[in-house]
Amino acid sequence: MPVSNERALAKAPGLDCDGIILDLEDALADGDRVAAHERLAKDLERKHFGHREIAIRTTASNTSTFKADLDAALAFGPDAILLPKVDDGAEIRRVRAMMDGSEARPAIWAMIETPQGIMRLAEIASAGNGLAALTVGPNDLSRLTGTEMTGGRSHLHPWLMMIIAAARANGLAVFDGVYNNFRDIEGFTSECEQGRAMGFDGKTLIHPHQIAAANEAFGPSRVELDRARQIVETYERDDNRDKNVLQINGEMVERLHYRMARKLLDHFDQPSNKETWA
Repeated sequence: MPVSNERALAKAPGLDCDGIILDLEDALADGDRVAAHERLAKDLERKHFGHREIAIRTTASNTSTFKADLDAALAFGPDAILLPKVDDGAEIRRVRAMMDGSEARPAIWAMIETPQGIMRLAEIASAGNGLAALTVGPNDLSRLTGTEMTGGRSHLHPWLMMIIAAARANGLAVFDGVYNNFRDIEGFTSECEQGRAMGFDGKTLIHPHQIAAANEAFGPSRVELDRARQIVETYERDDNRDKNVLQINGEMVERLHYRMARKLLDHFDQPSNKETWA
């Protein structure tokens, strides 16, 4: 959501989404930047967005506007700073150093959307310093490499899988990029299903019309929730608490699966999430 778009921000509390990215980069004209910073400082309150995770996307760290963007973002106190066009691991460390002294300690999400970022994925993903997620920037990646996003974006698949592997190797979340035609729900749904099959944790969106399809694709089904509950209930019986492998409905289930099921239920069995995901 552009920080300059008051109408969109006013609708935010009613959106059925997990998180909101407040945008100070591509969606913001330079002439609106000062007013956007003031809005973050004065007009917007964290509680306005309810339980949702809030990230603020700044301009790239090598631009003249970045320091002012970062200061405004830190004053607001988001859950994460979304850095666009991250090219190397040193950038993560530099930005974290710039946050020192601030009361806010947001996580860092790195957008992978340049050829340099692809070539240095392992370095970026292992940078530490509060890095919590990688996010795909398909439009800039396509533009900077000359790659067409046609045929189910098949030309991007090798890079998308590299981003997922780098995230998983370093314990990071990883979010698929945007789908530009928000009126093409069929195409968007197909790309969501593809992204989940690839291993993405979720998808970044550009319009509220896309939320329902993303929730359906990336949220667990009722069958998956019921199976998770059965695994948790079985493992947490007194006679099973010390066992590493159990047979449940003819399937060998390891303690790893119990931990995954427990994590799923801890999130999706919360009262605020049941109606959306169950």
